[in-house]
Amino acid sequence: MAYLNLFDFKQKVDYKNEILAGLTVAMTMIPESLSFAILAGFSPLTGLYAAFIMGLVTAVSGGRPGMVSGGAGATVVVLITLMQSHGVEYVFAAVMLAGILQILVGLFRLGKFIKLVPQPVMYGFVNGLAIIIFTAQLQQFKSASGEWLSGSPLYIMLGLVLLTIAIVFFFSKLTKAVPASLVAIIIVFALVVGFGIPTKTVKDIAALSGGFPPFHIPAISWTFETLQLIFPYSLVMAGVGLVESLLTLNVVDEITGTRGRSNKECIAQGSANVLNGFFTGMGGCAMIAQTFVNLSAGSRARLSGIIAAITILMVILFGAPLIERVPMAALVGVMMMVAIGTFEWISLRIINKMPRHDVVIGILVAAITVWLHNLALAVLAGVVISALVFAWESAHKLQVKNYTDAQGIKHYEVNGPLFFGAIADFNTSFDIETDPEEVIIDFKNSRVTDMSAIQALDKLTERYKQSGKKLQLRHLSDDCIAKLTHAEGVIDVNII
Repeated sequence: MAYLNLFDFKQKVDYKNEILAGLTVAMTMIPESLSFAILAGFSPLTGLYAAFIMGLVTAVSGGRPGMVSGGAGATVVVLITLMQSHGVEYVFAAVMLAGILQILVGLFRLGKFIKLVPQPVMYGFVNGLAIIIFTAQLQQFKSASGEWLSGSPLYIMLGLVLLTIAIVFFFSKLTKAVPASLVAIIIVFALVVGFGIPTKTVKDIAALSGGFPPFHIPAISWTFETLQLIFPYSLVMAGVGLVESLLTLNVVDEITGTRGRSNKECIAQGSANVLNGFFTGMGGCAMIAQTFVNLSAGSRARLSGIIAAITILMVILFGAPLIERVPMAALVGVMMMVAIGTFEWISLRIINKMPRHDVVIGILVAAITVWLHNLALAVLAGVVISALVFAWESAHKLQVKNYTDAQGIKHYEVNGPLFFGAIADFNTSFDIETDPEEVIIDFKNSRVTDMSAIQALDKLTERYKQSGKKLQLRHLSDDCIAKLTHAEGVIDVNII
C-alpha cells in the first residue's frame, strides 16, 4: 500500500487495483463513447475526446474518488437537436456555457440540494439505469443494417457474451486480486483472435486512431442572439449532467461508506465541460455504469480514473489497431454484468414493507428513466411527488385542542406544523362567535413555517379583533417570532 496525494486529497492506494481498474474502465468507455457520438451525429473522435477530458479532469479535481465521468448519453441526447439545426460549432459553444453554469452551481454551493432526493427516487433512478444499461447492449445483436442477427453470427455472439458473463461471475468468486471484467475481456479477445472467430469488433463501430485533442475556439457569431439560441440547451445539459453526477456521487457514497463533496464535483464537471468546448469534445457527466465497473474492480481512489483517461488517449494516439480488434461480445457481457450488479435487488425484497406511495414513486422514476431516457425529468418528477405526499401527510397531522380555564380564558393548543397544507384544518378549529373575551393560542407543540401560515394568523387575529376579543399567541419558536416580526404591517399579533 502507498499514499497518493492529488490536490487536497490524501488517499491510501493499492496501485495494482487502481491500474487494472483503470484499464478495465477504459475498455468499457471506448465503445460507449463512440456509440453516443455516432448517435448524435458527431465524429467518433469527438466522443473519445470527451471521454478523455471528462475522465481526466474529474478524476484529478472532482469531489468523489472512484467516480468515473465521460461522454455520457444523458447529456449528448440534449444536444442532438442543436447539432441537426446549427451544426457542431454551436454544440461546442453550448457545452462551454453548460460548463460555466455548472461551475456557478458549485461556487454558490447549490450541490447540497441533492440531499433532497428521497430513497425511493434513488432506487428508481438506479434500477432504471440498470435496465437501460442492459437493454442498450441488445443493440449489439443487430447487424450494420439494423436487422437482428441470425444463424451463426447470432450463436457466436450469444456464446461469447455468455462466456464473458460466466468468466466475470466465477472469476470474481475465486479472487479479487485482478478485475474479473478485465480477465474476461482478455480471454475472449484471445479466443477470437487465436481461433479466427468471425464476430463483431470495436472497429465495426468506428475507427479510433487520431491525434491529441486540438485547441479550437467555436467558429460562431459571439452575439447576444447566439447566447439566446444556445442557452436553453446549455441549461438543460448542465441540469441533466449535474443530476446524474450528483446522484452517482450519492450512490458511491453508500457503497464505499464515505462522503464525497457535491459542490467540488459540480466545479470539476463544469471545468471539464468548458475544456470540452475548447478541445472539440461533446461534453458529458458521470457515468454510473463505468463507475460500478471501477468500484467492482477494487478502485477507491483517483488513480484509476486518471489511468482510464490516459489509456483512452493512448488508444487514440497509438493503440487503435489493437483495441479495434476487441470483440464487442466481451464488452457486452461485461456491461450486462454491470447492469445486474447495479440493480438494487434489495428494493424488490423490501417492497412489501415500504409505504405504498414510496413503491409507486420508485416505479414511476424507473419507468420515466427507461422510457424517456430523461434522468433529470425522472428525478424531478420523483422529488415533486414525494414532496406533495409529504405535504399531504403533514397537513393531516395538525391537531387543535381546546379547553377553558378557571379564569374563563379559552386555550387552543396547536399540535403539528402550520403551513400552507394545514391552513384549511387550522381555520375550521376556532369558534370565534362563542369564544370568551380572551383567547390564547399555544404553539408549544407547533411551528409556523411559511407565509401562508402567517397570513392565516393575520386573518384569524382580524376576525377576533372585529368581534372585540383579545387574542394572544404563546410559545412561538425563535424562527416563528422572526417570521412574524418580519411581517410587520401585514400581521398584528400579541406575542407572549
